[in-house]
Amino acid sequence: MTSQEAPGPRDIAVVAYARTGHRRSPEESSEVEMLMPVLHEVLAQTGLRTADIGFTCSGSSDYLAGRAFSFTLALDGVGAWPPISESHVEMDGAWALYEAWTKLLTGDADTALVYSYGKCSPGSVRDVLTRQLDPYYVAPLWPDAVALAALQAQALIDVGHTDETALAAVCARSRADADAHPRARLTEGAPQGDYVVRPLRTGDCPPVGDGAAAVILAAGERARELCARPAWIRGIDHRIEAHGLGVRDLTDSPSARLAAHKAGAFERPVDTAELHAPFSSQEVILRQALGLDDDVCVNPSGGALAANPVMAAGLIRIGEAAARIHRGASDRALAHATSGPCLQQNLVAVLEGDPR
Repeated sequence: MTSQEAPGPRDIAVVAYARTGHRRSPEESSEVEMLMPVLHEVLAQTGLRTADIGFTCSGSSDYLAGRAFSFTLALDGVGAWPPISESHVEMDGAWALYEAWTKLLTGDADTALVYSYGKCSPGSVRDVLTRQLDPYYVAPLWPDAVALAALQAQALIDVGHTDETALAAVCARSRADADAHPRARLTEGAPQGDYVVRPLRTGDCPPVGDGAAAVILAAGERARELCARPAWIRGIDHRIEAHGLGVRDLTDSPSARLAAHKAGAFERPVDTAELHAPFSSQEVILRQALGLDDDVCVNPSGGALAANPVMAAGLIRIGEAAARIHRGASDRALAHATSGPCLQQNLVAVLEGDPR
């Protein structure tokens, strides 16, 4: 018998992306009402129907909704018929995309729908996010997400990596970029404002709002049938820091650097980077950890400082990077997602378009 080489991994691409405009009022729509237009839009971009999707995966948090298994209600937005192969992660939608990517690699499906949503406005996100902390030593002290980010920002300032003027410049650039984006929540410049927790001012912190996003993945030639210029996922990886904040160097992100290395981000330069940096100081850390110089266009969508729907902002970063490849504004892009306090968990994806 003649031996044959094992087939290589499948090429998988983002072929469609849609997101909501982000709103502040909790009275405007329910999770399902917020999600349905996004699902309809992303399917319409490819001409696919729900029955054509081989796998569906979602990302959300029951803590935001205040009830267990709340993600099952959101399935009403997908539709009760025909039956679907479905999964869910209690994480940002970027991690749902990772699961869907893995599913397509196995060959069990050729297309996947990934969506995520966050309705943050009904309650205090700063309090809800304390549930991510160590339940024995840290959470009982109730340090909220802004207070912990302020500790990280002050550590950066103390070692000379940034200052308040530089942080303000990050915010100003993000707002200017968001002004050109039709669905970013901050659509005009605003002053830095007063301190929320020193040294972070209002402009250094993400706006609270509701939002949803969805992407469609496809494998091989199916991707080229559905999209004129697919955004091929050349590498994707996620890593995590130690849970204890006291054993970490808050001025660095080794897990983001390792995820980028495993995803192949350092093999060749990227021209675009969509970074999930909810606080201005975190962009400083990520630029250094990911080796991004001034030639890289960072957060052309405005980033999380413009719109930060919890559980959807990371998937939005992947979608925005893919959309730039679709329309020819980028050839090789890096997308980053994070979860947890002070950049605790990090996912990095590298996307490329076909040569032009």
